[in-house]
Amino acid sequence: MTTLIHFIKRHLLLAILLAIVCFTNMGCEFLAESTFKLGDESRLPKWVTLPPGLTRADVSLTMSYYSMPWGGSARFILQDKNKQAIEKENGKVRCKNPFQLKNPPQGFTSGYPSYEAVTVNGITEIIEHKKMEPIFYVTDDPAVWKQYQSIGCGQL
Repeated sequence: MTTLIHFIKRHLLLAILLAIVCFTNMGCEFLAESTFKLGDESRLPKWVTLPPGLTRADVSLTMSYYSMPWGGSARFILQDKNKQAIEKENGKVRCKNPFQLKNPPQGFTSGYPSYEAVTVNGITEIIEHKKMEPIFYVTDDPAVWKQYQSIGCGQL
């Protein structure tokens, strides 16, 4: 009986160590920091390709942020009206932290709008969070792009 308990303890410790190593290598792939839906009035990111016969109104796009020790990432899932996944893409968050305009527009809560630059398949888009809600937008605002280029994180 003593040898059986010793055998179980030794293998349990090995299993725990193996699990720690596996989870460390995977990062937090299954634990999204936050998830957002693309606002209906926003355009799709340039890396999204709609299948023939579908329009912007026929699809939804979700984005989840993930924090990893080596930098942030974002996962995008394009779905049809039946919630069937059409396309999945992973992107790299370019800046260590979200950024804001030096002169933000009037009428927004403190800290908003905030922006994240995300690159998927070599194409960078700037994601806008207008307020604390589970909605995001893709922005083409030249002032935002200029601010992004001036802060120098992950140049285009």
